[in-house]
Amino acid sequence: MKVLANDGISQSGEAKLKEYGFEIITNHIPQDELIDFINENQIAALLVRSVTKVRQDIIDNCPSLKFIGRGGVGMDNIDVAYAREKGIVVNNTPAASSQSVAELVMAQMFSISRFTHLANKEMPKSGSEDFKVLKKKYGKGVELAGKTLGIIGFGRIGRALSSYALGCGMKVITHDKSPVPLAIPVHFHTGQSFEVEIESGSMDELFAKSDYISLHIPKQSDGSALISAKEFAKMKDGVRIINAARGGVIDEDELIKAIASNKVSYCALDVFENEPTPRKDLLKNDKIATTPHIGAATVEAQDRIGTEMADKVKEALLG
Repeated sequence: MKVLANDGISQSGEAKLKEYGFEIITNHIPQDELIDFINENQIAALLVRSVTKVRQDIIDNCPSLKFIGRGGVGMDNIDVAYAREKGIVVNNTPAASSQSVAELVMAQMFSISRFTHLANKEMPKSGSEDFKVLKKKYGKGVELAGKTLGIIGFGRIGRALSSYALGCGMKVITHDKSPVPLAIPVHFHTGQSFEVEIESGSMDELFAKSDYISLHIPKQSDGSALISAKEFAKMKDGVRIINAARGGVIDEDELIKAIASNKVSYCALDVFENEPTPRKDLLKNDKIATTPHIGAATVEAQDRIGTEMADKVKEALLG
């Protein structure tokens, strides 16, 4: 049976699929050519990341397709319920990238606290001539220790992030629609660990108390933004926000306004509404640190995603 990894797969994942006896194709097929390619090659399993969309047209017109896999967490680029109604198995790898996304969020928090996203640009240009000027310009950062981090969405990524933040001396509070664990383990390389009680409350309470807010929720089912003008108004003045979840969770127009009014002092975005062509006023805003949707893009996470997905393909197609 043939597997098309249309958005790529790690070498370890590819090797495992071959070990299980699958023929693996890693060429990226353009969206408008995908149906013909799947039918001509009798593809049994289609593996995607965030680029390829698997909508009803593919599901209806590709009878050979028995499995759709999404490497990573969110599956908003797949018509999951419709595919399952048609008897197609749909799976993702939600646990594989939690650590990687949490580490990126920590990097983003440090960046927008110490202005490294700006200093790293200016030092190569004028560091030799304007060293003292830049030192004064970027010498007014803040520490994470002692600040309150509000995590919206307390799944695997939110819990991994909380462990890192607690290790940095931050207070962590959460909001989640589902019941969440009240104690989070903080692990050390020695094998030791201890648990810290986490405060969980309403969204409004989180807005009022948080110095930093990190979002870890899927895109809303109706397409609306979770964070818009009304929500910004409830936040602390000077709040810092990080979104490494999904584009569209934050209303980008209202974010620009909140930054202009200093309601939001700094923001970090790894995801955007119009990927892969995010709006330029976001990318050029000095108060926004940006990365190109790399939350799960570490060597370790890609290995975990590839091998876990290979196992799920085997389970679904070979039993």
